[in-house]
Amino acid sequence: MNFETIKSNIKAFVEKELITLEPWILNAEWEEKLPKLNELREKTKAQGLWLPQIPKEYGGLGLTNAEHGEVSEILAANPYGHYCFNCQAPDAGNMEILIEFGTDAQKEQYLYPLLRGEIRSCFAMTEPDHAGSNPVKMGSVALKDGDNYVINGHKWFTSACDGASFAIAMLVTDPEGDNPHERASQIIVPLDTEGFEFVRNVSIMGHTGGGWESHAEIKFNDCKVPLTNVLGKDGAGFAIAQARLGPGRIHHCMRWIGICERSLDLMCKRAVSREIAEGEYLSDKQTIQNWISESRAEINAARLLVQDAAHKIDIQGAKNTRAEISIIKFFCADILQKVVDRAIQVHGALGMTDDIILSYFYRHERAARIYDGADEVHKSRLARAILKKYKV
Repeated sequence: MNFETIKSNIKAFVEKELITLEPWILNAEWEEKLPKLNELREKTKAQGLWLPQIPKEYGGLGLTNAEHGEVSEILAANPYGHYCFNCQAPDAGNMEILIEFGTDAQKEQYLYPLLRGEIRSCFAMTEPDHAGSNPVKMGSVALKDGDNYVINGHKWFTSACDGASFAIAMLVTDPEGDNPHERASQIIVPLDTEGFEFVRNVSIMGHTGGGWESHAEIKFNDCKVPLTNVLGKDGAGFAIAQARLGPGRIHHCMRWIGICERSLDLMCKRAVSREIAEGEYLSDKQTIQNWISESRAEINAARLLVQDAAHKIDIQGAKNTRAEISIIKFFCADILQKVVDRAIQVHGALGMTDDIILSYFYRHERAARIYDGADEVHKSRLARAILKKYKV
């Protein structure tokens, strides 16, 4: 199956199987949705569209970052697109680092069931007591005790923890180490480990969600896991996180562009159908026309920037494309907020309701300017890199 056929088949699946379900799926509880979502996952497997982002030797389609970016945009038209193809965060990122850094035993126990869609996972890094944009400063620790790590700490925004089988947790294993970038490790923690505490699903703008849609607060209370559960080696946590986040930001940005496209489509349909006076429609108003034109231009610009970054990552690797990654992260997150907000405004009171998807987009994606590094942090890092060559 060539790439154009893959894209065409995925687009048809999203339009036929997912968008038609929105009136029900947006307002149902996770437990109600799950059987249907699992049925749709089996359909994507049967159509040979499962795991677009994963190498062929691991059962995926083997798409490049640039190709998966295009697919991610298509899937983003519906909130469950990525989940139905098993390329949703945080599972997708966990798959990638298990492939790159996992041992044979770790792959057998955690990676392969994840690839098959038999289990889900979560990623635990952010802490309520420390700035999430500074991953070298954390309070959760994993100290060696014989053949085990003993883990104590407090995390939140551990996305998709509710119902997951294991977490990959960023934990300080060398608190007194001289190099702050080598104090933390990434350790696999099965969630049935004694001492693991699920505190709650954090409410996001009035919605707690469940399952894959959730963001949990958790605690580790003397959790014991074997030393063999470390990914890579002790002290490699920061380096692994950086390897994960580069391509991950590409995928997020293309997903955001897909949300923008869906929002613009809804905005245009509303503008030409909403009569505001006899024979006069929203689309006749210059302000609405400006919003549509500006949105079109901004989405096009964002897509080109992301495609450029994706191609460079495929050729040079994420480590050598940090400037491009920072640019797309804050640029696309900003465009996302603008386009979704305009679409809501054009829909008036309807845009605020859960009768259509725009409120879901706004509620869940306002965080785009915060997670994976706050936009302000990316701008500051980019400016420092630009200014470096001007300093003597």
